[in-house]
Amino acid sequence: MKTHSVHVCKECGTTSPRWAGRCAGCGEWNTLEEGNAHRVARPVRAVAAPLRGVQTSEGTLRSSGIDELDRVLGGGFTPGSTTLLFGEPGVGKSTLALMALRQRALEGEAVLLIAAEESAAQVATRARRLGEIPPNLLLCATMNVEDAEDLIRLLKPVLCVVDSIAAMSDPSLPSLAGSVPQVRHGAERLCAAAKFVGASLVLVGHVTKDGELAGPRTLEHLVDTVLRIEGDRDGSLRILRALKHRFGATSEVGLLEMAGAGLRDLPEASLALPDDLEVSGVAMGVATDGSRSLLVEIQALVATGSGAARRVAHQLSSQRLSLLLAVLEVRCGIDTSTSDVLAASAGGLPALEPGVDVALALAIASAARGFAIAREVVCVGEVGLAGELRSVAGLSRRVREAQRLGARAVIVPVAGELDEVAGLRISRCRTLGEAIEVAQRHEVVKVR
Repeated sequence: MKTHSVHVCKECGTTSPRWAGRCAGCGEWNTLEEGNAHRVARPVRAVAAPLRGVQTSEGTLRSSGIDELDRVLGGGFTPGSTTLLFGEPGVGKSTLALMALRQRALEGEAVLLIAAEESAAQVATRARRLGEIPPNLLLCATMNVEDAEDLIRLLKPVLCVVDSIAAMSDPSLPSLAGSVPQVRHGAERLCAAAKFVGASLVLVGHVTKDGELAGPRTLEHLVDTVLRIEGDRDGSLRILRALKHRFGATSEVGLLEMAGAGLRDLPEASLALPDDLEVSGVAMGVATDGSRSLLVEIQALVATGSGAARRVAHQLSSQRLSLLLAVLEVRCGIDTSTSDVLAASAGGLPALEPGVDVALALAIASAARGFAIAREVVCVGEVGLAGELRSVAGLSRRVREAQRLGARAVIVPVAGELDEVAGLRISRCRTLGEAIEVAQRHEVVKVR
């Protein structure tokens, strides 16, 4: 391969096809030296340091002032980090972000809200519902990315919220606001500004009609943390979970309740054992979400249908409902093929994991056969296609949570390690048929 020589400035690295007395790049004299066009030497500006000497950010987390949000973040916001918060319209994204800003401002720190979708008056109206507005909670209603970037660099806030990133745009780009190039460009500029001043940045995002994060996929790779807030808009319960978190685990979930004055922490979301009269079609189970165990009430109705049989699952897995109906028919002789089966998790708590299989199956059996399960009996376990009961993760933790909330007896699989719990009667069953018999006779033996 034929090469040709060039002249390279030893001070700034500027190249020239011929020698000159003065560098056109830096203006220094007699700094051009002959080199190779395919291997041009330039000053090394990057610095390498021993990894063991690099200081970490542990101990520098900034609390959001919201316990359940801090739980999901592993203690709080990391300085210079970017968090993407998204969820369905009206679920509470803006309220949660505004609450975090207000709590930091109450601590005397400067915080900034970039409102790209609402006017200043609209934001102020919503903020006053949360309580007194601190003087150092600063607001700028703008859709201009360059203005927002300049404010972050000028004010150096501890926490900055951009609501929302999809509404921000740069007039210098030919694309429309909300387009993929605009969203990606805006996020990159704002992230760079936040890292430069050490601010914790929160970008509020939208969802698609399928409930997934809207916008370019590069957003998820660009940010440090992705948080999703979800919940039934007609209910008050909100669940906050991390889908990505570079600074900690993603197994924690936060529970919040929507109230008149905003969201409030809900550290105790389990249902206490109800004192209602015992009726058929109700069974108590324990679901887990992250590191939490939640006592849930599973309700079922088996009704005479007209036409094709319906299967309805609310806050439960429809696939597992179909599986359990097949197991009940083939393994236990409970045929619901011509009946409508409706099942729900009461109280708005989702119970989508296999650990509530036994409770769901017993609720259906109870409704079909017309017997009531004692409210003091809690069921834990997964059901296999052979009708066998399988152990689930965190069995001991689930049982302890059930006892704490008033359970006196539990039905669990034979398999699985279970710590001895004083004062709790435990029935270990091999099959779903055995579990139904025990629940029907209320026959629970005391563990040795």
